[in-house]
Parts: sequence; C-alpha cells; structure tokens
Amino acid sequence: MMTRREFMDKAALGTAGLAIASTAKSYGQIMGSNNRLNFAVIGLNGRAYAHLSSLKANKANARISHVCDVESNILKKFADSTEREMGEAPKTEKDFRNILAMKEIDAITIATPDHWHAPMAIAGVQAGKHVYVEKPCSHNPAEGVMLIEAQKKTGKLVQMGSQQRSSPHSIEIVDKIHNGVIGRAYFAKAWYSNVRKSIGTGKEVPVPATLDWDLFQGPAPRQAYRDNVQPYNWHWFKIWGTGESLNNGTHEVDVCRWALGLDYPKSVTSIAGRYQFKDDWQFYDTMTTSFRYDDAMIAWEGKCCNGMKYYGRDRGSAIMGTTGTVVLDRDGYEIYDLKGKMTSEFKVGNKTESTDLVGRDSMTDAHFANFIAAIQKGEKLRQPVAQGNVAVTMLQLSNIAWETNRELHLDQTDGKVLHDAEAMKYWGREYEKGWAPKV
Repeated sequence: MMTRREFMDKAALGTAGLAIASTAKSYGQIMGSNNRLNFAVIGLNGRAYAHLSSLKANKANARISHVCDVESNILKKFADSTEREMGEAPKTEKDFRNILAMKEIDAITIATPDHWHAPMAIAGVQAGKHVYVEKPCSHNPAEGVMLIEAQKKTGKLVQMGSQQRSSPHSIEIVDKIHNGVIGRAYFAKAWYSNVRKSIGTGKEVPVPATLDWDLFQGPAPRQAYRDNVQPYNWHWFKIWGTGESLNNGTHEVDVCRWALGLDYPKSVTSIAGRYQFKDDWQFYDTMTTSFRYDDAMIAWEGKCCNGMKYYGRDRGSAIMGTTGTVVLDRDGYEIYDLKGKMTSEFKVGNKTESTDLVGRDSMTDAHFANFIAAIQKGEKLRQPVAQGNVAVTMLQLSNIAWETNRELHLDQTDGKVLHDAEAMKYWGREYEKGWAPKV
C-alpha cells in the first residue's frame, strides 16, 4: 500500500497506480465533454443510500461512475443498488486513494465513519476533486481548520451535509425570523430523542475476510478488531466517532445559530453521562449543553436512549424572541405568540423520524442540486465547509467541556479555548504514523 506522500507525488505526475487511460469511452465521461458530473460515493453503509437517492434525483446533471468501501459485501450491495437505481453499473474500488487518482472523477461524496471525513476530504481537494462531506466535517477542531485551509488553497468546492440549509421552508422561516416575525430572537433550544439499544460488551475476534480493517482505521491509532464495532457502532467509540452531539446535534445547532445569526459563542458548558446501559459505549446517552453569547444563548439536549418528544417532535429547534416563538423541524414550522398560542403553521407533508439511519428526503435532493449547480454554474453553496464547521466545532467543544468537566471560555474569532491548556489538548488528536493529514 503506497504512503500518502507517494500517492500525492504520483498523482501530481499523473501516474498514480490505477489511474484510467484516456480511452474514447472514458474521455466521453470527463466533465466538459457532456453535461453530467462523474461522482464517486465513498463509505457505503447507511447514509450513502441517501446520496444515491439524491444523485438519482439529479440524474440529468450527475452520474455515479464509481463506488468505494473497505468492506466487500457492503460494496457489492451498494454497487448493485446503484445499477438498479441509476441504470448503469458503477466501477467498484476498495481504496479511496485509487479513486482520487482517477482523472475522470469530478466529485466525491463522503459518508464514511467520522474519523475519515476531514482526512479524506483534504486528500480529495488536493487531488482536484470537489467534495460533498457528511457532517461532522471533522473528528476534532484542528481537522476542521485544516480542511478549510485545504479548500481555500485548492479552490475546490466543499459542501457539508447539513441538508436543512437547502430546505425551502427552513430558508423561508429563517428569513422571516431575520425580518422580525418574533421580534428580536435571543434564545434557541434544540433537541434530539431516540431509543437506541445497548451495544453490549464486545470481544476481540478475527477480522472478517470481507473487511480491510487497516484501511477502515486509516488515520486512527490501531486497535484490535472487536465484534461490536462494524458497521454502525463505531459512532460510540472515541477513536472513530464523535458521539450523538456531532452525529445529530450538529443539524439543529446549526439551524439555531443560523436563525440567531451567530457564530462562535463566548463560553460552552455541558452536563452529560451514560445512564441507560452499562456497555462499551464510550460517550454519553444524555447531554445538555449551552452556548453563551453577549445577548443570546443556544441550548441543545440529546437523549438518544429515551424517546420523549418535545412539541410532538423527536428532533427540532425552538427559536424564541421578544414577541413570540418559532418551532422548526425538517417537516415544517409553527409560529406562536408570547403566550404560546399558535398563530401560523406550515407542514411539508412527509414526516421524518430519528430512527431512520439513511435519511432520504427532498432536502438532501436539494442540497445535492445546489452542490452540482455550484460546480457547473457557480451557484453559491448553501453550506460551504467554512460555514458548516462552526456548528461542528461548537459541538466538539461541548464534548471537550464534558471531558474536562468545566465551563470553557472561547476566542469568538476561531472557537479556541482561552487560558486552558488541558482543554486545548483535545483540540487535535493522535494519528497513526504515516496517516496524518497535511495541508
């Protein structure tokens, strides 16, 4: 397996290992020779099926030419689904570095485990690809900074998968909030509820023949394979995942700061714990976190093992102002007066649920349409990574506040923790030798 340096050197020379020769067929798929972009989807379990659905919805302007995963059975299943949905069979690949070496690929989408998001996106723009990366765009704050720097250096587009930014009704009501529909908005509360089950206590077992465990781990320090990690429970291990706050809280906290027109807060506090089960889960199942500004505040509450709803919703945001409140989720919004009487509402008609691990919806279709139009026509991205990274860093700071068990005071220009060397140790991470991303 070539090192990252070897790969980048070869890519620069146009001679990377599996780069495809410019046959007449492959030339006909290069952007500019027709109107459809060639996409490679990387990380094919769960959320990738929403990428497939949305690329199908945008089929007039995009095709899935390649699919990539470190697990062969997942790769085959997704490739078969792609052929059925898109009407043509994609090429399959295990190693994303080979994908990046292929000149005919215009854009990649990343739905891998969290620890791969930033390193893969950085490598993607450095290889000349546009990138659609699922939230969170990084595993830790330092990676978010590196990804933004890489995007600026290369000029390639990076859209983060906060699809509510492309929701027509969300755009409409946020604009109304900015124009005073509830007076001056000053408090936003977001929440997420689910009934996740225990992941149990895993044991070390031989790596399945279908899985490239070394490539799965990539930039993360090496661990023995355990039988309760793949294909989803990596979320709850600190070495690969980021906890429920980043897995789901990122969406609604981003909506809250969008509605209030805020960036980094002055301080962050968190109270959290693992209460429902005693198992290998390394994060919390319950968290309340608060972000304080000079004249406003944002709160997020995550309960991923108790499905109690607020406002009849298992996830959403309540934006409160001097003359009323807006309750907003992926399915619509309601406007209330100061006494809690509903004065207006809008419903999309399709109901989403927290237990859906795929998330196919019209918002994601629109988010992909925006990404494609940005590449082809110069349309402005609705969630460029520099914007999306603010909410990601805020929730990562919630995790740091939980880890250190204290309030964190921040530099509001970049989110860094002030006067707390211990907390800043969590700003970055340790990497497996030879795998650290570089800009």
